Amino acid sequence: MDATLSPLLKENDFMQEGWRIGPENPQALGQEHAASEEVMKMVFKGVVYNEMKGQMSDTGYLYYIKFQDHIFPAINNSGGDPRKITDLTYTGLKDFHARHYHPSNAKLLTYGDMPLSGHAREINTFLDKFQNTPVDRSIKEPINLENGPVSYTVNGPLDPLLDPTMQYKTSTSWILGATSDILETFSLGIISSLLLEGYGSPLYQALVEAGLGTDFSANTGLDGSGKIGIFSVGLNGVKQDDVPKVKEAIHAKLQEIHQQGFEKGKVEGLLHQLELALRHKTANFGISLMQRLQPGWFNGVDPFNALAWDETVHAFREKFANSGYLEGLLDKYLLNDRTMVFTMEPSSTYADETRAEETSRLTGKLSEAVSKAGSEAAAHEQLMARELALLEEQERAPDQDLSSLPTLRARHIPRQVDREGIRDSSLGPVKVQWREASTNGLTYFRAINKLEGLPTELRMLLPLFTDSILRLGTKDKTMEELEDLIKLKTGGISVSYYSSASPNDIRTSAEGLSFSGYALDNNVSAMYELLRVLIQETSFDGSDAEGKIRQLLQADASGALDEIASSGHSYARRYAEAGLTPQGLLNEQTGGLTQVQQITNLANRSPVVGLADVITKLKAIQGFAIANSSSFKAAITCSPESSSANETALRQFLSSLPTESRMPGPEPFPMFDIENPATFFPLPYQVSYTAACLPTIPYTNATSAPLQILSQLLTHKHLHHEIREKGGAYGGGAYARGLSGLFGFYSYRDPNPQSTLRIIRDAGRWARDKRWTDQDLEEAKLTTFQSVDAPQSVSDEGMTKFLTGIDEGMEQRKREQLLDVKKDDVRDVAQKFLIEGMKDMRVAVLGEKKEWVKEKEGWSIKNIDLSTPSDMVGASDLSAGDLEAP
Repeated sequence: MDATLSPLLKENDFMQEGWRIGPENPQALGQEHAASEEVMKMVFKGVVYNEMKGQMSDTGYLYYIKFQDHIFPAINNSGGDPRKITDLTYTGLKDFHARHYHPSNAKLLTYGDMPLSGHAREINTFLDKFQNTPVDRSIKEPINLENGPVSYTVNGPLDPLLDPTMQYKTSTSWILGATSDILETFSLGIISSLLLEGYGSPLYQALVEAGLGTDFSANTGLDGSGKIGIFSVGLNGVKQDDVPKVKEAIHAKLQEIHQQGFEKGKVEGLLHQLELALRHKTANFGISLMQRLQPGWFNGVDPFNALAWDETVHAFREKFANSGYLEGLLDKYLLNDRTMVFTMEPSSTYADETRAEETSRLTGKLSEAVSKAGSEAAAHEQLMARELALLEEQERAPDQDLSSLPTLRARHIPRQVDREGIRDSSLGPVKVQWREASTNGLTYFRAINKLEGLPTELRMLLPLFTDSILRLGTKDKTMEELEDLIKLKTGGISVSYYSSASPNDIRTSAEGLSFSGYALDNNVSAMYELLRVLIQETSFDGSDAEGKIRQLLQADASGALDEIASSGHSYARRYAEAGLTPQGLLNEQTGGLTQVQQITNLANRSPVVGLADVITKLKAIQGFAIANSSSFKAAITCSPESSSANETALRQFLSSLPTESRMPGPEPFPMFDIENPATFFPLPYQVSYTAACLPTIPYTNATSAPLQILSQLLTHKHLHHEIREKGGAYGGGAYARGLSGLFGFYSYRDPNPQSTLRIIRDAGRWARDKRWTDQDLEEAKLTTFQSVDAPQSVSDEGMTKFLTGIDEGMEQRKREQLLDVKKDDVRDVAQKFLIEGMKDMRVAVLGEKKEWVKEKEGWSIKNIDLSTPSDMVGASDLSAGDLEAP
């Protein structure tokens, strides 16, 4: 509360976090050998400024925020538009904070099992020093569409990974009623789900399956976060000629649904999902509850009415029992043309225009500085002096005295903790792990089928396989019918790729398919049967199978560049790690840039070439995806009283599976032969994403513990200050993957990756020579144990052992090793792995190509290009010798 209501808000904080004009490379200031041009080049800087430049590279976000600007102009862009951020002044920021960040304008929520009286006294003592002040209590509303339809078209960037003729985004929106009517808002949410959720939903079939677009736009669905609700339906990947057809198809389908009515079974399936969601015990239940209540409370909704869930559902059932209730709401709000159509058209000049606008804006701000200073030289001198002053303050920041702040101590962390009660059993060749706990009448199922000798070409299709079995349907049932059964009988079923390194050897990794689901105890058998049908009976031979698979590929490709823009550091890490361990390679091939390249290549195949070869491989995967054999293991979490029934249901499920599966052409485990340890991926972003990784030791090695502590020390005592505060990146730090045996560094939305790489390469020496204090070590251990001892959802209890093979003994030893780490241990691992091991480092950078990225300087430059075969981490790049033990 003190940080929120009474922050220091110093001017240097505004310049660091908000925006300023300064030299692009401040580290060169004061260096005699620095080139004057580099020192004198002035650019816009600031952590949030760079963050939002990166955010605007996500075309889904860009579309959504521009849509919000048009349908809800009364509200602010909470993240900030880079074009407008530079209009904000330090005084303006302080005035805004004084007006809005005040107890008179606040809502207080608490959750937990501790007595409220103590919290209330502390809160009251803090708030007593504030005086009541007038605040703007007006509740903002969207535009009024009563006078008929309106339409807006804006420009957006062209995605180089996609077909340039299919890059329009368009949506149709309606203004609804007041969200304070909780029953009506709940009912409209049901309608939204009926219309949009799942491949069998009517609007998915009328729009995506009909070929009008690749997937729903970012604003699609019911937005009940404001005083007045908004409902939107839109598409990505639309052709120019199809833009008007999208609105026509939406209206036609809504009219058809109104005439036919909503099916009772589908409504019951959604209500069943809501019931299971309430029963499902999650570790973050309190935070989720408060986040759900917050928007409505600020918009006039009584939070206690919003919490009256059972009453709302009961009232809905009474209304729904009267024929035509939902159809009446459809007629009231959506069967009209009081709409806003919002379209973003791709522009091949958008990126150049964005850069030109920033250059023009910078020129204008520099002219203002020159006018104030009296001359260009004086202005530059003032800007550079201000930058140096900020650098000096940033240098002092890590050494601030924080002893007055309340804190825990490492001695408060128990050396031993209570472990979940786990028991093991076998059903034939299948090993079963049991966690018996209070589950509110739910059973959670998790299983893994390990696949040995999996060929690379099939591994890279596993993500498409797991998507396809939840899309195609069977010979007897459509996907719509299967989705209805899943909603009526389960809380959800999923199939995904699985891999895990060995806790004893970083050069050993297992892979396979993971299966999961949960249901009411009396529906477990139905859940198993649905899972079996999806895996074994999905029809890849249907006349529409290839078309549906192509739609899946196009939808994934459509969102690929945006996904990289929002998580670029993760993609950089995966690629860098692929050259170090088998586990890293598996992650890259199934979820990294290599997978993105494959998806875009397949999505853009011509219909003449077709996908017959892909379908043949998907059918091959289906043949060995699951088996009642020693390669299969299961984990059940349920209440003690349902264990016997669960064992019977599991036994019946296993008996329905084949007893063996044959892997076509098993291959030796692949290894990645990386010729060049530094790789750059040119992408159309205004900022960069950086990763650098080193191999270390297995989880069970005692040295793994000080590496974890070192990653926290480097992040919070060095890299955060250097990469974010001084360098302007939105984020940066170090990480230690104990199970994978990797130590790495990253930066996120970084304007200066070259400087970041210099900082990373020097991090080992810095850590070795740093005079660590007892407080430094204490803070690092506390931060580490925030994740080690984080609360778990009941469904996750025991999963560490099941998924990774890390048993209780290993966990206990690691716990003690972490608590016992000494300062010398940290220095030793910094010397061994970050200095002596620097020769093994792999680097990957994603972003706009800079002049310093040259092949003769040691960089391998790889383009993600849909028009050429992949040159990423595919079969042609695999070498059996690269990762062999010396």
